[in-house]
Amino acid sequence: MPLMIEVLLKGGRIIDPESGMDETGDILIADGQIQSISTTQLQSSGQVIDCEGCIVSPGLIDIHVHFREPSSGNHEETVESGSRSAVNGGFTTVCAMPNTTPAMDDPLLIKEALKISADSGLCRVLPTCCATIGRKGEQLAPLDELCAAGAIAITDDGDVVESDALMTASLKAAKKHNVPFMQHCQDPKQTVGGVMNAGAIQEKLGYGAWPRIAEECIVERDILLNKNIGASWHAQHISSGGTVELIRQARARGEAISGEASPHHLLLTDECCRDLGTMAKMNPPLREQHDIEALKEGIVDATITILATDHAPHPLATKDRPFAEASFGIVGLDCALALYAKALIQDGVLDWPAMLAMMTNQPADLIRRPDLGRLAEGGTADITVIDPRCAWTIDATTFGSTGRNCPFNGWNVTGKAIMTMFGGRITHLEGHLEAL
Repeated sequence: MPLMIEVLLKGGRIIDPESGMDETGDILIADGQIQSISTTQLQSSGQVIDCEGCIVSPGLIDIHVHFREPSSGNHEETVESGSRSAVNGGFTTVCAMPNTTPAMDDPLLIKEALKISADSGLCRVLPTCCATIGRKGEQLAPLDELCAAGAIAITDDGDVVESDALMTASLKAAKKHNVPFMQHCQDPKQTVGGVMNAGAIQEKLGYGAWPRIAEECIVERDILLNKNIGASWHAQHISSGGTVELIRQARARGEAISGEASPHHLLLTDECCRDLGTMAKMNPPLREQHDIEALKEGIVDATITILATDHAPHPLATKDRPFAEASFGIVGLDCALALYAKALIQDGVLDWPAMLAMMTNQPADLIRRPDLGRLAEGGTADITVIDPRCAWTIDATTFGSTGRNCPFNGWNVTGKAIMTMFGGRITHLEGHLEAL
């Protein structure tokens, strides 16, 4: 789609969590930048879009997605299809995990990933790099070179960095290059054969147990290792209430520790493994209602500052297997906004400005991109228009992602991204958003 020289977003509720703005107004965009933000009416000879009744937000950011490119051919998702899923959901920036084939342990792969994203042009796909060669946990990856090539974070996501020595070296590299270390918190010694939350339902179903302590002990270890290093350390896809408390205590001590919550861990419990089968098989697993409540308490008191989907597409054939053999994970970008709204806004946990902060300026701060997640005159025109009253039914067959592994398929939800603008170009537009 060619660059739209001038676009006027008219009469929307402008929410910019960074500045605290929450007012009705107009935003004028030209040549990829925000030219003016005004609470009085602006004029334009270009395209004028009526945003009355809608929220105009900074472009949404998801720091945890799996786009599977490069791939061995075993996965269906690509940067192109994943980006389409992202913009359908209102996301203008995503961070792609390094569990590709080959893994992102070569600076040339980082540079190639940035080029593929630029060529796609739908949204900004920022690559992360492996902490260890091949994500095997045996040898440190060339972290200086990977960060210099443009890796936005260090992680072996999908696997933990189990070695204390390698973890310490990774934290030192993260500190040196001012990037976060994103940890997949799972002690493999405690999850051998584990496929779902350890508890009464797991025992009844006869599946392998995955206890909370497998997550919590890694969080506790990493906080201790990082105490005298001071790197930015981030817990991915928190599932356990105990993890929330560990992070709360570390943050109270002033340590650079953060964490994220995903839609499925805010809305689903381990009962879904019985009711939905493999569509509810996650890594880390779905827990219990008291863990959901602990996550929400952590969100309210800013222990958890980021919302991230862990978008993980898989061919349906890898889900259509016995539970123990099926793939872990679900897709989430297309429907994430409505699911967060259901879990947090409709449940009275947060209001729209607070929730959007967890999807805009706060993730941008973690990845050291102060140019993103904000609405500012002269800034990049990454903008999401949201209809908070739009009622719709999640239909996985309409997703931009090639993945259809979604346990929320058929849910009736409220709230939808109806326009996504990336760098001044409209990359997603719902039909009911009216052009004047």
